[in-house]
Amino acid sequence: MTQLKLYDTYERQVRELIPLKDNDVGLYACGPTVYNYVHIGNLRTYIFEDLLRRTIVHAGFNLKHVMNITDVGHLTSDADSGEDKMEVGSRRSGMSAWEMAEFYADSFKEDLQRLNILPPDIWCKATDHIKEQIAFVEDLEAKNYTYKTSDGIYFDSRKLNSYGYLARLDVEGLQAGARVEQGERRFVTDFALWKFSSPDEQRQMEWESPWGVGFPGWHIECSAMSARYLGDYFDIHCGGKDHIPIHHTNEIAQTEASRGTRLANFWMHGYFLQMEESKMSKSSGDFLRLQSLIDEGFSSLAYRYFCLTAHYRSELSFSWESLKANDTALNRLYEAAFSWGDPTTISEAYMTRFVEHLYEDLNVPRALAVAWELARSDEPDGVKKATLLAFDEIFGLDIAEWEPAQIDIPDEVLNLVSAREEARSQKDWGKADAVREEIRNLGFEVEDSREGPKIKPL
Repeated sequence: MTQLKLYDTYERQVRELIPLKDNDVGLYACGPTVYNYVHIGNLRTYIFEDLLRRTIVHAGFNLKHVMNITDVGHLTSDADSGEDKMEVGSRRSGMSAWEMAEFYADSFKEDLQRLNILPPDIWCKATDHIKEQIAFVEDLEAKNYTYKTSDGIYFDSRKLNSYGYLARLDVEGLQAGARVEQGERRFVTDFALWKFSSPDEQRQMEWESPWGVGFPGWHIECSAMSARYLGDYFDIHCGGKDHIPIHHTNEIAQTEASRGTRLANFWMHGYFLQMEESKMSKSSGDFLRLQSLIDEGFSSLAYRYFCLTAHYRSELSFSWESLKANDTALNRLYEAAFSWGDPTTISEAYMTRFVEHLYEDLNVPRALAVAWELARSDEPDGVKKATLLAFDEIFGLDIAEWEPAQIDIPDEVLNLVSAREEARSQKDWGKADAVREEIRNLGFEVEDSREGPKIKPL
């Protein structure tokens, strides 16, 4: 049996996934901060995580998938200064922070559905787990890993010798070259566990705590909620590459201090979507949503297919031209599969090659290449159909459900197609080409196939 191997950012190596308990795999994925719509760069990470969970299930493991919704505590600065993004977003949107959180969480879930991303088994919101977060901070306080400033309770990172190992941080170098305002923090890598509400402003989201009225820091929610649903040490923690140096580093630090574990056996990260030589950023307000692609005439699954063409640990450059090319490729795959009729039996040879690539750290681009080899092969149509549908349990492209659009073709075009077929039967290629051009002038294209001419709008 082929072993499922995955890249662990913590160990910096590909290694076999062996569940910590029996045949059960616990997977925690960092969800969105719901102060705005997610952009297509964010969605690339969730597509990677969907491919991961589909592969884990395909490999025969039992999966428990948990995803958080950050609806409080994510400040506008990595230096634990600035405002809560939820408060800022509330003023921008004109909604209350609570209304806005629900609105953007629902929008995010709709995008997942459009992209065929399977929902987690458990959704957990930070605001629903304040008690667990306070208890976590209390435990850190009891173990002498915290200190108090005028604006909050902070984690003392220098008390943990392993701090920064995930990102291989040069901690002393960071302190020497710090360019961010440290405020009352003792060290540049210290981070907020609980923030006090300012007496000068009225917050919409705040809670009583042993330290006074306030709200949790961003990092504490994931440690508290993942432990609540998956235990103090579980199998896989996922997120975007940008989480490595701060968010995930701090999750690990506070969990090591409190629970004595690095939280997850595997730490896995999806890489960025690049656009115009820069990383797409939600904070800037200048980003593309999935709806933006749909408004331009592309299907949501065309974007999913586009993401399948690059390995999750490599940067992917977005352009409208590349999206168009992949949209065309996907439609050709749909048309081919539809033309094959009913599925019969799976090709074991192609399936073996597909699985070998897939189980080698989710090498989906190579698995996709196997699918195209299959499509162009001399295998019987029913075998090709059955095998491709088996592949699609991972790809998630809804190949079985696709049907050609019903096109209203004018009689004039149909008559010209008949005339062209007559010219071809008489080997009058000049006339056939001339009729093809007439058809094009009317807005349609003719493609010749074994089944006869196919008519498509231009």
